[in-house]
Amino acid sequence: MRRWRHAGRDGRRWTRRRLLSSTLCATVISAMGFLSAGPGLADEDRILRFGLTPVFLNNDLELLAALQAYLAQSTGRTIQLVTRRTYQEVTALLVSGELDAAWICGYPFVKFRDELDLVAVPDWNGKPLYQSYLIVGSDREVGGVEGLRGDIHAFSDPDSNSGYLVTQALLHDLGYTPSRFFRDAMFTYSHRNVIRAVASRLAQSGSVDGYVWEVMREIEPDLVGQTRILRKSEWLGFPPIAASKRVSGTEKIAALSQALLSMHASPSGREVLHMLRLTGFSQPGAEIFDTIAAKVDSLRGVL
Repeated sequence: MRRWRHAGRDGRRWTRRRLLSSTLCATVISAMGFLSAGPGLADEDRILRFGLTPVFLNNDLELLAALQAYLAQSTGRTIQLVTRRTYQEVTALLVSGELDAAWICGYPFVKFRDELDLVAVPDWNGKPLYQSYLIVGSDREVGGVEGLRGDIHAFSDPDSNSGYLVTQALLHDLGYTPSRFFRDAMFTYSHRNVIRAVASRLAQSGSVDGYVWEVMREIEPDLVGQTRILRKSEWLGFPPIAASKRVSGTEKIAALSQALLSMHASPSGREVLHMLRLTGFSQPGAEIFDTIAAKVDSLRGVL
């Protein structure tokens, strides 16, 4: 591989649009406030700072507003949604205590397991599990993973389980590293943009969150129809909502947990779940992330 690069240059037009969209989204989110905190709460406890990584379908302002409104009403607190471009930025804010909780990925949850507690896990099709997909162009004839050797490949984020770690572990088992297997690669910092890169043939293959691919197949069928799944991983723990251990035992986090677990029981909560294409939230044991942890262990000295 000659170099690692961010999606840019070759796809300047669409990446610039995505940047403007993300900037607009962040601006609107920071301007939105729901002053529903209970009068008996201390000032610090009135605000719940909730982080969102690119695993979340975060370019939908209507969805973000609905999520924020539901959480504010259910917890009785002012909800500040915080978005960042990379998993690393959100995870750093969470671990340092600058966020109360965040919707992160299983990979950073495993990496920082000693500093984070599990709040809840989304259920997709009734289970707290999902898969990583390797995708290629819909018209491409390739029979297996070895056929991707020499590709330009799109990853989502260096700290993404489905968008990087799973493929890296797969290649490691085959005796390769990504830099020796692929001719070139890019980080798009969005699962949606992995799909767009492969669909536009900016990349020949990509590693993507299977949940995002399936949801986008429903809402953007013309785009996703230009790609196809080459390989699905085993089932893995769905990207969780986690809290810093600094605040995990507080009433604030207990209120957030209850709001998520009871989301299916209210009309406004069910509307958010419908927009997310989720069936609810649950509290499985952290062992559902053991498969991800095993991949991290297998790559000790490589990561």
